[in-house]
Amino acid sequence: MIIDERALTLVLTLAVSGCGDTVEAGAGREEDTSFQRVINVEVLPLLAVDFEQRIQLIGTVQANRDVTISAEEVGVIREILTNDGSSVTEGQPLLRIDDSILRAQFAEAEARAGLAEETWERRRRLFEEDRVGSELAYLEAQYQADQAAAVLRTLNERLDRTVIRAPIDGILERLEVELGTMVSPGVPVARIVQINPVKVTGGVPERYAADVKTGSRALVSFDVLADEEYAGRIGYVGATVNPRNRTFAAELVLPNPSFVIKPEMVANIEILQRTIPSTIVIPQEALVRVEEGFVAFVVGVGEAGEEVAEVRSVAIGPAQRDEVVVEEGLAPGDRLIVVGQTLVTDRDRVEVVRTREGNWTRDTW
Repeated sequence: MIIDERALTLVLTLAVSGCGDTVEAGAGREEDTSFQRVINVEVLPLLAVDFEQRIQLIGTVQANRDVTISAEEVGVIREILTNDGSSVTEGQPLLRIDDSILRAQFAEAEARAGLAEETWERRRRLFEEDRVGSELAYLEAQYQADQAAAVLRTLNERLDRTVIRAPIDGILERLEVELGTMVSPGVPVARIVQINPVKVTGGVPERYAADVKTGSRALVSFDVLADEEYAGRIGYVGATVNPRNRTFAAELVLPNPSFVIKPEMVANIEILQRTIPSTIVIPQEALVRVEEGFVAFVVGVGEAGEEVAEVRSVAIGPAQRDEVVVEEGLAPGDRLIVVGQTLVTDRDRVEVVRTREGNWTRDTW
């Protein structure tokens, strides 16, 4: 059989080319299996710290003192001596009621009291020194002098009450009357609030009755006052439980020199429940949920001395805000992965690009 030399050459060329492609593809697969990814992570060195478990409540702000002032005399408002929003001190005049009729009555009573005193003095000298006159006339003169003096004191007190004064230091929140308003005893004329300090009151669930006591430490913050926290101590604990919501009252007093805390503001209250000493506390974001519970990743050392991720099963305890206590699985000195933990698996190579400094927990009491 005669074979075409040109056809044979073409077959051999194709065979050699196919073998070359196979070798190159095999080499490429071998390189892929030797590749290992490196993941950038951020770590937190763990320390043993004290963990403060807190009771979180919603409360409201109240003025330390809130006084509604009422008129004590009848008459027309003739003078307004201060304005709404002004700071006032105890005893400062606020309003003045027309006192012309009372002054006339006072002048009359003053004259009567003077005559009665003079009559009594003369009767006394005649009866006691000269034995002139009857004892009954002597006693009647004494009585009339005392009565006239009492009437004079009453009118003097009523005159003083025509000037309405501040009973406490505080802010004149509102005047309830205008110039020329007719008032009578018992009619509200002004309101004064004392807001330095202020009182913050919240309802504590009854299950915490054994934990909240007078003197317990507390933190207060307000959503409308960002980045501001106020520390204090519980000054009052209610003796009874409200049957409608099963809570008892807890109250603390906060200084408010700048008046930024307003009555009726909503307050976030945290009361110290207990302190767990020398424990591991981590950010909750560092935990990864798995079927069996939670795991965390730390940076360890691989066989060749490289940094690798190590998975740890953890048992968690109480949580507070973004913190959680780890009871088992982590130890002081571990470098916990806090950024990148959802991207790694056990024994993955990692590169630490950032290390958080210091304790993650706060100390703001």
